[in-house]
Amino acid sequence: MSAAALFAEVASLVAEADGLIISAGAGMGVDSGLPDFRGNTGFWRAYPALAEARIAFEEIASPDAFRRHPRQAWGFYGHRLNLYRRTVPHQGFAILQRIGARLPRGAFVFTSNVDGQFQQAGFPEEAICEVHGSLHHLQCMNACGQPIHSAEAYVPEVDERACLLTSPLPRCTRCGALLRPNVLMFGDGEWLSQRTAAQRRRLEAWLAGVQRPVVIEIGAGSHVPTVRWFSETLGEPLVRINPTEAEIPGRGVSLPMEGLAALNGILSALAQRGFAV
Repeated sequence: MSAAALFAEVASLVAEADGLIISAGAGMGVDSGLPDFRGNTGFWRAYPALAEARIAFEEIASPDAFRRHPRQAWGFYGHRLNLYRRTVPHQGFAILQRIGARLPRGAFVFTSNVDGQFQQAGFPEEAICEVHGSLHHLQCMNACGQPIHSAEAYVPEVDERACLLTSPLPRCTRCGALLRPNVLMFGDGEWLSQRTAAQRRRLEAWLAGVQRPVVIEIGAGSHVPTVRWFSETLGEPLVRINPTEAEIPGRGVSLPMEGLAALNGILSALAQRGFAV
């Protein structure tokens, strides 16, 4: 089937829907210039200091890394926080907003990304579920009872060549322990999930009020399959956008391409159908 025919099929699914579920993995940020860590090769290309030390993504993205070498762990996460803050979300975010705005029940986001790009693009906080947490929030390493709080006031200074934090380590104002990002890391039994749990409750309440949702999934791979599982368990028409893993198990449309290109194609097909967005 041609790309134009596939886009037309997606447009038909959207036109029949009363709500849009946006499920997004790391590939969603690629068109904004954010790195997508597909194996150590891509990860080490972005962080040569960790490549020299042969430190894998799973090692640095763990609570143990903050205990063993907090300045290196915060060098990694501090660099990412600064990167996410200055990144401008690509136009695909606006396209999804426009589609959702035309549906009776609007849109809800389910994402494994911790970059805060949906909020930065203008999606309302109450319509986002960040299943792995957010790098824009902090928690105490000692779980002393200090609530999860915004990282807005924390501005890390990082030696990017060495992947080391050069400014003071962030400390809990309640007990003085090290602060860490409120994100679910590898081997992480210490992540505080209350913020994400509240988001999930809002998502479930929204889903209960939608009768004909359509799922548009962007850039969700099988290496960390949380988003793909979510998309597939909803039992709704699924549009899977993925340049390398676009296969779907049930009803829907497979688009083997990058996110922005696919969303532009969907937008054009909707316009041709007379669905004003």
